Amino acid sequence: MSSTGENPRMDSCPIAGHAVDLKSATLQDSELRAHPNEFYWTMRHEDPVHFDKGIGMWLVSRYEDLQTVLADPITYSSEVGFLDSYAKGYFDEFKEILERDGGGYFPDAIMTDPPEHTRVRKLMEQAFTAHRVKQLEPEITAVVSRLIDRFADQGRADGVLDFAVPMTIEIICAQLGIKEFDPEKIQRWSLAVTAQISQMQDHDAMVRNARDICDLQNFLIAEIQKRQETPQDDLLSDLIHARSDDATHNTLTFREVVSLARALMIAGNETTATALGNLLFFFATRPEMAQAMYDNLDDDRYCTRFVEELLRLEPPVRGLARTTIREVELGGTTLPAGAHMLLLYASANDDETVFECPRKFDMTRRNLGRQLAFGGGVHRCVGLSLARMEVKVAAREFVRRLRDIRLDMPVEDVRYLPTVATRSIERLPLTFSKR
Repeated sequence: MSSTGENPRMDSCPIAGHAVDLKSATLQDSELRAHPNEFYWTMRHEDPVHFDKGIGMWLVSRYEDLQTVLADPITYSSEVGFLDSYAKGYFDEFKEILERDGGGYFPDAIMTDPPEHTRVRKLMEQAFTAHRVKQLEPEITAVVSRLIDRFADQGRADGVLDFAVPMTIEIICAQLGIKEFDPEKIQRWSLAVTAQISQMQDHDAMVRNARDICDLQNFLIAEIQKRQETPQDDLLSDLIHARSDDATHNTLTFREVVSLARALMIAGNETTATALGNLLFFFATRPEMAQAMYDNLDDDRYCTRFVEELLRLEPPVRGLARTTIREVELGGTTLPAGAHMLLLYASANDDETVFECPRKFDMTRRNLGRQLAFGGGVHRCVGLSLARMEVKVAAREFVRRLRDIRLDMPVEDVRYLPTVATRSIERLPLTFSKR
């Protein structure tokens, strides 16, 4: 299998490959999670709403069916789907640990269903205006440049551990107004939170991760209490002091602020770090694309479309959960009430009925804006503008400063974190030359 999990066709249109046996295939399989495109292709053609016995979830694989789900957040509940995933199998004990040692159990406010979600989203969006994100570009460029300068002369670095992870942590902490932090702790906290929706967590891991989440919440609560007393120009203060025209609930509650701060710190670094890992893997295994980016550094439209097509081809989020609140038919399959689903955004982005030659990197696609790397509907990622900006700046500055970027390990040895939610590279050793 090639680095992108594709086989060439005679007309040079890459396709996912051969069909797999759906009876035995499961996202529990680490090799299948690492190279899932053939699995996605088979589901879309043979069983588009497929029950994965290994993880106990219905996998929704076709773009059209995902659009149906995303357009109906009441029938297909994000709130219930998220809770059904969270600390799966150990939720009561997990909740008890957080209530005892972590300041409380704070459900994710951004994952609620309308109309509650509508209120929270409006208040949260006050911190993520397009103007504010655009102003961040020089600051993000400075962070990226400083990180690259640390290893540029060495000729080698780990693209994930030395670049993607510290970059995204530093940027989200700066936006939250957190000046003193331990990057290793935040990385550990991030992995602990994302493990709760991984479907791969055993009991011992749950207990360890719950303790780390307690540390995270206690850290954030202390920062929030500082902003309550003395507001600053940062995202935390924006959340605390956001106001709406709602007559009865015009502010976020303390519990909501804690949950949103936690979501921003974790999603604001972990999924973007995953996208950056994919970017550097792409450059290292497709040197002609790194050269093309270098040749068009001053063309902002080119850089923007490059990033958008990369996000379509290799989305950082594999899929997120929903649960049906009533019996419903989807994609020719009747789902009972309480059906726990995984919306496979990565499969939808690979759907050849929507994106011609989906395994081909093609920035000229007329429908590029339809890709679902950031989800869709009312739950579309609130921080997508910041994530796009970070990936674009990283792509531009990496090739501006470094050339001959190569993978310093066999491509078949690349490993991914054990989770169904994302497709995150664990480590990415690279070699390069300084320009």
